[in-house]
Amino acid sequence: MTTSEHADTQSTQAPASLSAALEERNALRADIYLLLARLVRESPNEELLAFLATLEPDDEGSPLKRHWASLSLAARHAHPGTLHDVHFGLLIGVIQGQLVPYASWYLTGSLMEMPLVALRHDLKHLGFERAAHVKEPEDHFSAMCEVMAMLIDTRAEAQAAFFKRHLSPWALRFMRDLAQVEDPFYASVGALGEAFLSREDNQLQSDPDAQVVTFSPAPATLGEGAKFSDGDTHT
Repeated sequence: MTTSEHADTQSTQAPASLSAALEERNALRADIYLLLARLVRESPNEELLAFLATLEPDDEGSPLKRHWASLSLAARHAHPGTLHDVHFGLLIGVIQGQLVPYASWYLTGSLMEMPLVALRHDLKHLGFERAAHVKEPEDHFSAMCEVMAMLIDTRAEAQAAFFKRHLSPWALRFMRDLAQVEDPFYASVGALGEAFLSREDNQLQSDPDAQVVTFSPAPATLGEGAKFSDGDTHT
């Protein structure tokens, strides 16, 4: 092999390695969004608790490692029935829970306000619409996390703008509030979510298309056709 051929081989391998690392990182990001969505929408069942209890993060340099460890420890001492009651009191309630996981509530103090209108505007241009059987407004934290996971997987160019417009203005505060609750499991969920969304906010900050436009979103140009629902995603 000549020197030039060796150099060409190295230059080809390097981008491939970087691409694989980026794909792995993005897959993990999407998984974390989906986990947060699941745990805010409903309490974990035995299977999910067992999975969380066995987590052993192997990245010593990860700023999220201690939060994963705390969540894993809390899962080992949690019971599905107890968490069902805790979740209901925290996030659902007879009228409303201790916390209200909606953008409109955090940004205006009421439900079904302008942040929801802005979100629906962007979702329409991105090609998402609420499934007919879903009754909750689209600005629920879990629904927005599911949209982020789908954008990471299929429309990476839109993820930064969506995050900055619709999650950054309030979701960190919601996770911070969740981290302060008395229940150790859901406090761990909040601490993990706060750390993760803070990292997302910092890493997506430099994207020139990710300006915070909470009430007047710029039109997007992506195709239509996808639907999302509470717990189900369709393309």
